[in-house]
Amino acid sequence: MTQKLIIESLSMDLLRVALGLHRGSFKMAERFKQEALQRQSELESRKINPYLKNLLDKTKTALISPKKDRDEDILMYSILFQNFARKQNR
Repeated sequence: MTQKLIIESLSMDLLRVALGLHRGSFKMAERFKQEALQRQSELESRKINPYLKNLLDKTKTALISPKKDRDEDILMYSILFQNFARKQNR
């Protein structure tokens, strides 16, 4: 997989986690959380720029956080990854 495709997939997985948490569908959120963590490990095994590394670290923190309102943070990171992937095209 290309780096751009992995980032786009991570963005979609994070979006699904955020939606699952917001709707109270915790089983769905947990499934896509595992997918997101897998995508993160794929990215971490590659040479990535510092901005992306920082986003990955903060996203992992948000995913494992016990906060009730973490769905908003995860949604924000989903959008940031989506924007980063779009910028790769230019």
